Amino acid sequence: MADELLDVVNDEDETTGQAMRSVVHQQGLQHRGVHVFLFNEQGEMLIQKRSADRVHAPSLLDCSVSEHVKSGESYLEAAMRGLKEEMGVEGIDIEPLGKIQMEYGPNDNEISLIYNGKIKLGQVTFDPVEISEVKFMSLDEIRTGITDQKEMYCGWFVEIMKWYFSEPARLKVLTW
Repeated sequence: MADELLDVVNDEDETTGQAMRSVVHQQGLQHRGVHVFLFNEQGEMLIQKRSADRVHAPSLLDCSVSEHVKSGESYLEAAMRGLKEEMGVEGIDIEPLGKIQMEYGPNDNEISLIYNGKIKLGQVTFDPVEISEVKFMSLDEIRTGITDQKEMYCGWFVEIMKWYFSEPARLKVLTW
């Protein structure tokens, strides 16, 4: 994956500088991210299985789209870019659900905005370099999965879904 310039932010989500993604992760600098939850008409969430070649969380289940926010980019711009790059989807409406602050892993500290939207599976043409497969799962299936088969899911996705289900989670809610 190509290195990219990210904004470094403080706890108030104010930009304090910029650094390359590799440096941000080496030094544990706080930066911005987005997640998009896409649902079908039955209320099932589109889940991606990350490719085996991914550096972080290979072959694990994740939400529809997870993306870093590049320097100078808005949360919404990053979400729309992620929809296009990861899922081949353009022109859908998404709404913000909330903003969180979380440690995603060692030296990976983010403030992330979470969006949701609606989609049909036929609209999706996922990037096979980043994603090995996609599927729709009911919220009950996800809740059971993150409890009984936690090792199959990205750690950040487990915590975000706990928050989504109004359960205790290892994250700080900034807006809801």
